[in-house]
Amino acid sequence: MKIKATLGALLLTPALLAAPVHSAQAAEYQIDTQGMHAAIQFKIKHLGYSWLNGRFEKFSGNYSYDSSKPGQSKVQVTIDTTSLNSNHAERDKHLRSKDFLNVSKYPQAKFVSTNVQAKGDKLTITGDFTLNGVTKPLTIDAHKIGEGKDPWGGYRSGFSGTTSFKMADYGITYDLGPASTEVFLTLDIEGVRK
Repeated sequence: MKIKATLGALLLTPALLAAPVHSAQAAEYQIDTQGMHAAIQFKIKHLGYSWLNGRFEKFSGNYSYDSSKPGQSKVQVTIDTTSLNSNHAERDKHLRSKDFLNVSKYPQAKFVSTNVQAKGDKLTITGDFTLNGVTKPLTIDAHKIGEGKDPWGGYRSGFSGTTSFKMADYGITYDLGPASTEVFLTLDIEGVRK
C-alpha cells in the first residue's frame, strides 16, 4: 500500500511542477469614453469673483485595480488638449494658444501614476503629469464610487478624483491676476474591465 502511494506521488510530482501557477492580478480597465461615462473638468477663479468652468471633450486611458490590493493600482490618462471647451469659442481659442496650452506644439497632456496609497475606498494617487511640455509630480485625491456587473455582460468600476496645480509650474505665465493662478481638476472615471 505504501509503495503504491509513494509511486503515485512520484508520478504526480512532474505534473504538478509543470502545472501553471496562477497568481492574483489586478484587473485591467479601459476608461469608458465611448459611452461618455467619464469626464475631466477644470475650473479656475475669474478675477476672484467667480469660477470659470470647462472640460476636455477627448481623452483616453486605462487603469488596473484590485479591491483586495488597491495600493497596487496603476493609472494612465492622456488628454487631447485641443478638445478644451469652456463654452466660449473666442476664449477657447485663446486658451489653446501659446499664452496657455500651446496645443499646436503640445496637443496632449498625460498623467502616469508612480505610487498609490489606499485607505479603504480612499486613494492617494501620485504620478507624473505632463502639460505644455513640462513634466512634474502631481497628486490626485480619489475615492471609489463602486464596482460590479453592468447590464451588457461586462464589469465596471468607478472613481472620482480631484487635484490642482499652479499654471506657472507648467510654464504658463500669462497674467490673469493674483486670484487666478491655480487650476482645479475633477476626474470622474468609469472603467470597463478588459
